[in-house]
Amino acid sequence: MDPDNLAKAFVDHYYSTFDNNRPSLAGLYQDASMLTFEGQKIQGASNIVAKLTSLPFQQCHHSISTVDCQPSGASGGMLVFVSGSLQLAGEQHTLKFSQMFHLMPTPQASYYVLNDIFRLNYA
Repeated sequence: MDPDNLAKAFVDHYYSTFDNNRPSLAGLYQDASMLTFEGQKIQGASNIVAKLTSLPFQQCHHSISTVDCQPSGASGGMLVFVSGSLQLAGEQHTLKFSQMFHLMPTPQASYYVLNDIFRLNYA
């Protein structure tokens, strides 16, 4: 699968899982994974999922505007940069966001998220 298709497939899976079953995101992270969420650094799959499941909203829907990717290093990693909007249940206005994922290959021919940086765009 070419990198653009792989990035799009990952993004579709990630946000569908986030929107419908956040605890299932645990399988995408490992103990070495780090999330920076609005400046707060969280390390490890269980801590990351605890943060994502403790957000002050239960339902949301992501709409993706752009997905850009680049190969990252000799180990076969990939950088994926996403921009889009987030619609919270019961809210009329959407929130713009940007998110960057550093994906690393696993021996099982899949990928995990080594680094994840999320920011709302207030401007």
